[in-house]
Amino acid sequence: MLPQYLLVFLISMVPLIELRGAIPVALGMDLPTVPAYIVCVLGNMLPVPFIYFFARKVLVWGSDKKFIGKFFTFCLEKGEKAGRKLVSTAGRGGLFLALMLFVGIPLPGTGAWTGALGASFLNMGFKSTVVAVSLGVIIAGIIMGTVSALGLHIFGL
Repeated sequence: MLPQYLLVFLISMVPLIELRGAIPVALGMDLPTVPAYIVCVLGNMLPVPFIYFFARKVLVWGSDKKFIGKFFTFCLEKGEKAGRKLVSTAGRGGLFLALMLFVGIPLPGTGAWTGALGASFLNMGFKSTVVAVSLGVIIAGIIMGTVSALGLHIFGL
């Protein structure tokens, strides 16, 4: 059982997949729901401080490099776009709520990675970023857990 928990922990750390992919995998492996949920949330949150403090600097550094420049520039543009979207949606005053909902709605490109990167571009405080992203991840986990459980039930798996 430990290797299965480790697998969903690692899946939840992968950008773009994150908890949104790890929870259905955990439920598909018949892991107990609450422990699997907790493992997925922790795995999804582990990269957030590193993204907040270092990703922007690394992306700026690598944006003009020969082999990685295009990808790093894409990531920079995605982070800037996410930040602009958050500000245009909520203004500066509602940024915490907007970030939480941005991360909490389980759509492609709206997870903890993009949220933390966008918050760093907006110079949102670290503590506020971690709390907003954590709450968003919890919301996304509840949504994905519910949808996955219903899907497994409907299809008789």
